Formats: sequence, C-alpha cells, structure tokens
Amino acid sequence: MKPRNVEICDVTLRDGEQTPGVSFSCEEKSEIARMLDAVGVEVIEAGFPNVSSNEKTCVKTIANLGLSARICCLARAREPDVTAAIDCDVDMVSIFIPTSDLHIRLKFKKPREQVLADALRCIEYARDHGIQVRFAAEDASRTDIGFLKEVYRQGAEHGATLLSFADTVGCLLPMEMYMVMSDLVQTIKKPMCAHCHNDMGCAVANTLTAAEAGAFQLHTTVNGIGERSGNAALEEVLIALRMKGGIDRYDLSYLTTLSRLVEKYAGITLPRNKPVVGDLAFSHESGIHIAAILEDPSTYEFFPPDLVGGERKFILGKHTGKKALEYVVSSMGCDLSEKQICRVLDLVKEHSEQKCSITPVILRKIIKKAKGERPA
Repeated sequence: MKPRNVEICDVTLRDGEQTPGVSFSCEEKSEIARMLDAVGVEVIEAGFPNVSSNEKTCVKTIANLGLSARICCLARAREPDVTAAIDCDVDMVSIFIPTSDLHIRLKFKKPREQVLADALRCIEYARDHGIQVRFAAEDASRTDIGFLKEVYRQGAEHGATLLSFADTVGCLLPMEMYMVMSDLVQTIKKPMCAHCHNDMGCAVANTLTAAEAGAFQLHTTVNGIGERSGNAALEEVLIALRMKGGIDRYDLSYLTTLSRLVEKYAGITLPRNKPVVGDLAFSHESGIHIAAILEDPSTYEFFPPDLVGGERKFILGKHTGKKALEYVVSSMGCDLSEKQICRVLDLVKEHSEQKCSITPVILRKIIKKAKGERPA
C-alpha cells in the first residue's frame, strides 16, 4: 500500500451495537469511547439518537466527554431524526438513505428522485443548524452507478462534507471495490467514506482496497462486530495501515485491551485465532518455529505482540521441540539433565496426542515424573 490520507470512523457504538443481542449501557459506551480516543480514532459514531430516549442521552453524554475525536451519530433522512442529532451536541450527523432500486421499492414505494429530494432538505436543515453532514448511501454497492453519482453530486451541492459508500450486504470483492471507489473518487471529487460489511469475509480487504482507491474515511468496529457477519475490524485495519500503509499515528498498544473490553460488554467470545488480538495471535507450538523465534522473533511474527498490547506465548504440545521445551522449563526455574529433558519431551508429546492441554500444573507433574519423583 502507498501511504494514504485517511481517517478512521469507528462505529462500534452504533453499528456494532446492532449485532443481534448486543446492548451497551451508557457507562460501557463511554468507557469504549474513551479507549477509542486513546487509540487516536478520529471519529466515533456514538449511536442512533432516535432509537430511544436512553440512546439519545448516551450519545449526548459521549459528545460532552471532551474527547479529541469528533463525535458522530446516525439519522434517517427525516427532520425529527436530524433534530435529535442536533440536540445531542454531536460534531457530525450521518444522514442516510437507501439508494438501490430494491431498497427504495420495498421501503419507500415512491420514486427515487423523491427520496433524494427529501434527503437533500434534511442535509440543508442540519447545515443550517451548524452541524457537519456525512451523506450515506445505503446499499450503494447494488445501486445503479448513474443514480449513485447523482445522489453524491447533489448531496455535496447541498452541503454534505463527506459522502459515504455502504456495501450493506457485503457483496463486493476487493477488485470490484477498487473499480467503483476509483470511479467515484475521480468523478465526485469529494471525500469518500467506505463502510464495509463482512458477509463474504471481505470487509477488511474491501476497506483497505477502498483506501488504495482514494477513500478518505474508513469505517470499522472493534472485533469486527456488527449486523450478521459484522463489519471491518478496527484492529485489523489499523495494523495493516501501520505495517503496509505507512501510517503510524495511532497508538496500537491499546488494541488488545480494547478488544477484551468490547468482548466482555458485547458478550461475544472471539475466536482464539482471531488476527491481531486473539489468544493464539502470538502463540507458537512448532519446535522449528520456536527455535527460530528464540533467535529472532521476526522469523515467524510479522509484527511484535507488544505493538498491539499482546503477549508472546510458547505452547507445549505434539509439535514441541527440544529447544522450546528447554526454554519453557528454564523459565519455570527448573534444572533438568539432558536425559530428563528428553524424557519430559516424550511425555509432553504423548500427553498432547490424547488431546490434553499441557498446562503449567500438568507440566510440573510431567517434570516430577521424568525426575523419578512421586507426585504430591
């Protein structure tokens, strides 16, 4: 990736909360917002004020936390929604309309030109009240490209500062994203936003590809939570921007702690092999790998665990080698002979092949057995 002029808008507190069964309290939202701010996320989408009076209170609370990040909220293209956003003291309102023929036909049952005209009045209303507008096209990826460009052109003319492209059902592949975003960036000549869903597992790839094509604002959620299969994962997008995009202004050391916080509050357990923040992200069992890592960690780690607040772990098991075992045993303060090390290694492999984990307690029992000591 070439260095890009991008910013992050994290939508964990709004789109992430739309994960089925997830609901954050106001205190939980505030804590997540503070940590997103510590990471250096430029925009935090705090919620959808018109959902409920409590949601409106939460959005207003976050808007008044004094964070460095700009605070955004969502609104339909309806005056009451925009009024609620204005009442919350947010910096930006994201006004959205469905733009695909499928969505317009099912949701509005009126001409698409009328849907756009109603939205343009809401943009003007928000701008008249001194609030920045991001104009979002829902289901943009399945919208007639000619009409989509007209939506963005008129939205910009009526005062929208940012124009958002939503791959609402995650139907695009990266090459398709590159083609459409490149076209929009070159044609509209206004800052574009990429909002990607993960239905085919392409949300992070599509988000990074959109940045390559010239998109400015990239939308993410912590742990990739969100409707159905979720959104582009903040931690994966940020590490890619750091390692491949030349962007080092974010403090990635908070990512693992932030991930655990959202995992706890959302009640959604992460896969152990989740990239960047999963339990196994920096765990190694292969003897060949560990032997090399002990010489130089970069042999099998593209980025160090401390960069993202993680921790390197050596796991003993079927694939463990002698050097790895010696390192682990030594770190436990045990002194074994060459013969005892070999015996412990045999017992570790035998135990793990029974699909049993080698916990520290079990390892100590194995060491005692190898030394001929009776277990306590």
